[in-house]
Amino acid sequence: MKRNKEKETNDLYLEERLERVDRWIQEGKIPFSSRVIPVNESLSTQQWVLPTEQVIEILRSARSFALTRCECRERYQRCDNPLDVCFLINDEADKYVAEGEARHIPIKKAVELLRQANEKGLVHLTIYNPEQYVYAVCSCCPCCCHDLQFLIKYGRGDLIAHSEYIAHTDMNVCAHCGDCVERCVFDARVWENEQMIYNADECYGCGLCVTVCSAEATVMHRRKKK
Repeated sequence: MKRNKEKETNDLYLEERLERVDRWIQEGKIPFSSRVIPVNESLSTQQWVLPTEQVIEILRSARSFALTRCECRERYQRCDNPLDVCFLINDEADKYVAEGEARHIPIKKAVELLRQANEKGLVHLTIYNPEQYVYAVCSCCPCCCHDLQFLIKYGRGDLIAHSEYIAHTDMNVCAHCGDCVERCVFDARVWENEQMIYNADECYGCGLCVTVCSAEATVMHRRKKK
């Protein structure tokens, strides 16, 4: 990551959350803090892909899910991205609905909100906790999201699992328009000497680069297991 990784020592909320996540991982209660989910539009039908968008499958497979406001953006208020993008799963959903802090919505509305989040350049993440592993799916921004801040400010890439996909760009087709550079939260794409430079090692597989590639130079491939 090329972003500034220096700690904000006065951000006690973020530091306490990081300590809690580290403790859960050390105790074997969770595998990692979150996982990146690729957007459906980024997956080529020619590749080995899942039949539907993974985040929608998570919601459809859940016993219960509910929409709530993004806790991170409400706390930090560093951008004007949408707040109604966080989906709670099962027990967590039922709890927040009962408390009046979330509401059940139809799956069609959930798909609409996720597409809007993609248009805003937000990364879909599954969030983990010790009680039920995946308890939420949120669409996150690098300026407010606690997990993306772990990565950017603390260099803790180990806390966010890559998606099962990775972007592949044909540089012979790439128009070097720079649109994908602006979308890449993980700095896998940078702008140098009026050209886009892609470092696949930094790609977390969110697919945001593909959805703005007018030259169709970038596609998502299944990530090879190490």
